[in-house]
Amino acid sequence: MPMIMAQESEKYPLHRCIFQGDVKTLNILIRTHDITEKDKQGNTPLHLAVMLGRKECVQLLLAHGASVKVKNLAGWSPLAEAISYGDRQTISSLLRKLKQQAREQMEERRPNLVAALHQMGDFYMELKWDFQSWVPLVSRVLPSDICKIHKSGASIRMDTTLVDFNDMRWERGDISFIFNGDQKPSHSLTVLDNKAKLFQRVRYEETELEIEDEVDILMSSDIMAAQMSTKSITFSRAQTGWIFREDKREMVGAFHADFYQINGMVLESRKRREHLSEEDLQKNKAIMESLTKGSSQGFKNGEPPMRRASLNPPPESNITWDEYVVAPPGQCPLLGRNLVYKESSKSFKATVAMSPDFPLTVDMLLNVLEVITPFKHLSKLRQFVLMKLPPGFPVKIDIPILPTVTAKITFQEFAFRNDIDPELFQVPSDYFEDPMRGYGAYLTMMMVLHTASCARG
Repeated sequence: MPMIMAQESEKYPLHRCIFQGDVKTLNILIRTHDITEKDKQGNTPLHLAVMLGRKECVQLLLAHGASVKVKNLAGWSPLAEAISYGDRQTISSLLRKLKQQAREQMEERRPNLVAALHQMGDFYMELKWDFQSWVPLVSRVLPSDICKIHKSGASIRMDTTLVDFNDMRWERGDISFIFNGDQKPSHSLTVLDNKAKLFQRVRYEETELEIEDEVDILMSSDIMAAQMSTKSITFSRAQTGWIFREDKREMVGAFHADFYQINGMVLESRKRREHLSEEDLQKNKAIMESLTKGSSQGFKNGEPPMRRASLNPPPESNITWDEYVVAPPGQCPLLGRNLVYKESSKSFKATVAMSPDFPLTVDMLLNVLEVITPFKHLSKLRQFVLMKLPPGFPVKIDIPILPTVTAKITFQEFAFRNDIDPELFQVPSDYFEDPMRGYGAYLTMMMVLHTASCARG
């Protein structure tokens, strides 16, 4: 047994340096060892540095490009663990690096995405969203929406009236989202507010004020992870008829479709709030509403805004490296705060209608959705389409959006067209650029938090 412990102790040299606070040796080893290596708990060196409050190690790892959004076996990212620990500087550093890595990934994918859009025919498409709930009173207030999508060359425009949802709050508007793939990144994404006749460029880089606002949001909110589990999903042909049962086939719009029952669809939600006091729990909803609706705290009377202060660090862990490294996978010793944790799951009965006649392929749809997934509900659609679906194109789908809400999406209209008006992808001459934070800044934030493990799990 001592020999086994000694062998285990020699593993993961970067992790060991961080655990023991040996910054000097870490600085030497980091040049020759794999910075992405995970230990038996799925923790990277950055996970451990954050969980143990090793600030110098965190900065050193970030300087060498450590990934911020990678998850451990428990499903949490270094950013999620930083929020739990509560050091504002560390959270800010991780968030900035996350933004940088997200920009780099976007720009790396961009040439292939633009090329794929150019190769695809131009088209017009409508997606109808009907939101439903098994809770009767909730079901009465749920909205519906029709997303209209135009595509020409490497440009996509989406018109929508449903901007965002959070819990049971639904934000409506008359918004157009325009992506011009042939433009430089700083001008490729534009949001139009058609009621106010305003526009904003969606920026890849945020101001210092916006970054600090996002840090306040993260420090004031539950650490959330919600995902649709696809591990146990199977598809079986839906049946119709009372006496003589047969496979269900119907027309969905102009398209013949085969209906499938989706079995084993589970929406898993996890929530942590050990970093929040009772007072925080009362205040955080107001903070979230203020910031996510684009209302910056701003400067009042020349005074800088009040910011969330760092928390007192958790008690120093008395776990030794040898004890940590021999712990069985999934039984990580407590290194930070005592978890305040809630987990829930809900099974959904759902159907999908697959049509062999639909002109668009699933791969083409994924390219379109990659552009417009800053919208939360469209991100859910993209997650679903990434599953291994039955043959054909999913012209009608049930997708769980929240634990009590399901969306029914219907591709009710589609046509390849060569007469798409190029003016659709330009800002109208009578629109003014909005100097205030609004949809553009909101979507910029969503694109970043969209990649954060603490936001999606």
